[in-house]
Amino acid sequence: MEFKKYSLDQLLIHIVDNRGRTCPTSEQGIPLIATNCIKQDSLFPVFEKIRYISQDTYNNWFRSHPKPNDIIFVCKGSPGRVAWTPEIVNFCIAQDMVALRANPQIIDPKYLFALLRSDEVQQKISNMHVGTLIPHFKKGDFKNLHLDIITDLTIQKKIGNKYFQLLEKIEINTQINQTLEQIAQALFKSWFVDFDPVRAKVQALSDGLSLEQAELAAMQAISGKTPEELTALSQTQPERYAELAETAKAFPCEMVEVDGVEVPKGWELSTIGDCYDVVMGQSPKGETYNENKQGMLFYQGRAEFGWRFPTPRLFTTDPKRIAEQNSILMSVRAPVGDINIALEKCCIGRGLAALQHKSKSLSFGLYQIQSIKPELDLFNGEGTVFGSINQANLKNIQIINPDEKFIQLFEKYLSSCDSKIMNNEIENNALKEIRDLLLPRLLSGKIEND
Repeated sequence: MEFKKYSLDQLLIHIVDNRGRTCPTSEQGIPLIATNCIKQDSLFPVFEKIRYISQDTYNNWFRSHPKPNDIIFVCKGSPGRVAWTPEIVNFCIAQDMVALRANPQIIDPKYLFALLRSDEVQQKISNMHVGTLIPHFKKGDFKNLHLDIITDLTIQKKIGNKYFQLLEKIEINTQINQTLEQIAQALFKSWFVDFDPVRAKVQALSDGLSLEQAELAAMQAISGKTPEELTALSQTQPERYAELAETAKAFPCEMVEVDGVEVPKGWELSTIGDCYDVVMGQSPKGETYNENKQGMLFYQGRAEFGWRFPTPRLFTTDPKRIAEQNSILMSVRAPVGDINIALEKCCIGRGLAALQHKSKSLSFGLYQIQSIKPELDLFNGEGTVFGSINQANLKNIQIINPDEKFIQLFEKYLSSCDSKIMNNEIENNALKEIRDLLLPRLLSGKIEND
């Protein structure tokens, strides 16, 4: 296998640069992605907490814009982090990042992307950081970043495509999971925050409609279907219609005030401490930590958190506080309120708490804890150095406690959804492990022997 050394700038035909200044933004328009949108495990930029620019700014401020197959490269904050520009480009890049356009006569863009993601090249980039508080990579150093490139373009493309197949499968699973979670969150909010089925009944009865009509209104609120669509459902899927009717019938027909808070009749105000089993973490002694799977799996804090499940890294031979399988793991320090789910029994350190709803309903507990994020955020400015929450304050947070049958109904509706999320996440973890093991072999050219 023949290799040749190039500097990164020799492999490029263009660098998209945002003039090094903050551009004017607006309330809406064309998305402006910043460095926070480039995630370690995401193939494409993640559109979260974004700003926008006007069409005029888009046309006149920037020297150029990313094109499909460009590689977005972060220069400041997390230097060297990269993302792929998708086929449909509808964004521009903020300062502190550039888009690299590969020279296809020398290097396949996907192969270059894989190379830039490799541990070896990431370490080279890290060694070139400047700045003590906020590290950054000088754009002029692209000429000093030297890469060993396989000279055969056919092999390059084979490597790039193989690497991308893994990334794209991970990306698809992630998108499916995000959609499923949005559906679950919307259902929880409708039932247990906005009380849509109950309010639909209350409104129908106050309008002088019959109880049967009120229950039909609740069915509409639960399903999002029109009366005509419900009629069609009763004919095409009678079992599904009957299940929906039973669910709507179960919801109360009245809202009442409890301690100044309006809740469905029969429900009550309660606290985390009353409704959840809470275990506050305690860190074992440092000399008991290991990475060779001796003892019990150990999570110190949110550093091990993933999108929903934590990534195993440490073990301890002297576990102190235990979280049971399917416990909700919540960060209680810096910041407060991030959550994951324990896939197995584990030890938790002082940065975490473990919560289990006393009904043992994982779905209900998960989305209820997610729903009190605004209350948890209040503790993020409390500590002398960073936010924290103690056991007493956590247990005293007020929540609404519905009748047990509604928790079970919610669990029934969401169990398959959350099972799909779990299966996709488990598959993603396996794919990431394969990706990380395979990448060095691909880049060394050993793919030819596989």
